[in-house]
Amino acid sequence: MISVRQHLRHKGGTSEINISPLIDLVFLLLIFFMVTTSFVRETGIDVDRPTASTAIASKNSNILVAVSHDGEVFFDGQRVDVRTVRSHIGRAIAENPGAEVIVVADKDSRTGLVVQAMDQCRLAGADRVSLAAADSGVKH
Repeated sequence: MISVRQHLRHKGGTSEINISPLIDLVFLLLIFFMVTTSFVRETGIDVDRPTASTAIASKNSNILVAVSHDGEVFFDGQRVDVRTVRSHIGRAIAENPGAEVIVVADKDSRTGLVVQAMDQCRLAGADRVSLAAADSGVKH
């Protein structure tokens, strides 16, 4: 039986490490994480949300509608008319039936427009329509 030392002496003393399986494993992990990653959808505009001490974080899948301070309504990053919110929300609910609709309104937006947007969401068939607020940081 030849010992490992003698075997290495005859071959020049170098040993090679095959890293191909390691590279394959890294690529498989990369593909796994890319496939299982969920992406966050944004409203498309910066909104200065009002604060509320009773704000609760939602962990469910959400459909977002934004109302800006100058009276514009946004859905999926694009400006839409408030009268078309119903059709947009209806399609989004058809794609994701358990989703909650959240209206993200600027604190300086008109109340009537926000209520109108929420009403259009309800008419589209949304069971849960919420108004987004920033947490004030006050603990009860």
